[in-house]
Amino acid sequence: MSNYCPVIGLEIHCQLATKTKMFCGCEIEVNTTPNKHVCPVCLGMPGAMPVPNKKAVEYAIRLGLALNCEIDLNAMWTRKNYFYPDLPKGYQITQTGGLPVYDHPICKNGWLEIVKEDGTKKRVGITRIHMEEDAGKLIHDMSPTDSHFDANRCGTPLCEIVTEPDIRSPEEAVLVLKKIKQTLEYTQVSNANMENGNMRCDGNISLRKSEDAPFGIRAEIKNLNSFTNLEKALYCEMNLQASTLDAGKEVEQCTKRYDPNADKTIVIRSKEDAHDYKYFPEPDMVRLVTDPAFVEEIRRTLPELPDARRERFMKDYGVSEYDAQVLTEDRDVSEWYNTAAKNCKNGKVLANWVITELLAKVKELEGGLSAIKIKPEQLCTLVNLIADNTINGKIAKTVFAEMFETGKDPEAIVKEKGLVQVTDTGAIEAVVREVCAENASQFAEFKAGKVALKGFLVGMTMRKSGGKANPGLVNQILDKLAKE
Repeated sequence: MSNYCPVIGLEIHCQLATKTKMFCGCEIEVNTTPNKHVCPVCLGMPGAMPVPNKKAVEYAIRLGLALNCEIDLNAMWTRKNYFYPDLPKGYQITQTGGLPVYDHPICKNGWLEIVKEDGTKKRVGITRIHMEEDAGKLIHDMSPTDSHFDANRCGTPLCEIVTEPDIRSPEEAVLVLKKIKQTLEYTQVSNANMENGNMRCDGNISLRKSEDAPFGIRAEIKNLNSFTNLEKALYCEMNLQASTLDAGKEVEQCTKRYDPNADKTIVIRSKEDAHDYKYFPEPDMVRLVTDPAFVEEIRRTLPELPDARRERFMKDYGVSEYDAQVLTEDRDVSEWYNTAAKNCKNGKVLANWVITELLAKVKELEGGLSAIKIKPEQLCTLVNLIADNTINGKIAKTVFAEMFETGKDPEAIVKEKGLVQVTDTGAIEAVVREVCAENASQFAEFKAGKVALKGFLVGMTMRKSGGKANPGLVNQILDKLAKE
């Protein structure tokens, strides 16, 4: 395998989060009665005329701008002709074509940046983002011999994001897919849920002898629905192609699927070329002419994107690069922390609480972050109580546990349970002296220079005070007594 250099490109299909379909007014609803939301347009009935969904166009432009694309103000619709049971029209309306004259996607020539494990950054090109409509769905599990057709998905608006063949390892491919998923979520143009089919990925891979050699013959692996499967499928195909080339044979250009149980790629069909689809301009629609002012308004209203937010968290809240990466991976987590940090006195401590305590608890909940009872403002208040020395870290964990169970405000819990931290130096010193007297031998050894026993004495003092003593003051008092 070390004798070959992989060349990888991705094609990512994502369903746009519109309320209605791409070319008609039918509602988009998942997991509903089969064939509930259909009409002559999405079923391709004779004489039915498609009309583009403006919100879908807006979402495509928003995505393109977020991925640094040029926007084509005169995009073209084409027909991609193929016959399959889930495609009642016998063709798909799309924005790509077999000839350059037909190839006018709404977004092109973009890029994204990934950060590799060694910390280096790499730019990966985006060839195009084009709009198209989804096909229907075949259901095979209703009887052993028959298949059923559900047309609800017909006409659902899609964007296909096509990368340049700039990816050089399966690990890089996963980073690119994660970055695109993150961008889809931050821009809110798609739910980007791979398990539910909102987002699907095809991986194209070929091998060559060196980075300077011409591209090899590629295989396309269809419908990879997880980051793990993408990485495994690419490695599997790399090994297969390497074995083929080592045996002196040629790799076949084909379309494949990945079987995760057998860990192998399986040929579905010989790879079609563009001429097999007989593309031609969509006769029922004119070009998609977009007003430049419309594009600029979308650009103006773009949300803060992951890279910018990560940099801001480090600059404004003093969090580490690693913590900022964790906090921005998921948009909902990022929004949660962003809300909590606005009035927080220590953004770094807050980040620690979110990452080590909150996210650990979220894993226990079926509904994830949306099911948690603690509000961002409440965790902010808890961290501020620590910063003000009202409570210490140990008490804070007790308060947090009750907040998680009940959703109560931290001040109310502290008041109800009498958990206010003792900061009276005289009162704490009295407790420390009692502990030293009760553990005279250990105190004597500490006083003689056995520093390790200091932790024991601090722990005993905290226990005797019910966890309310200020640990910093306890340490200072022990140091003072050791010198007497």
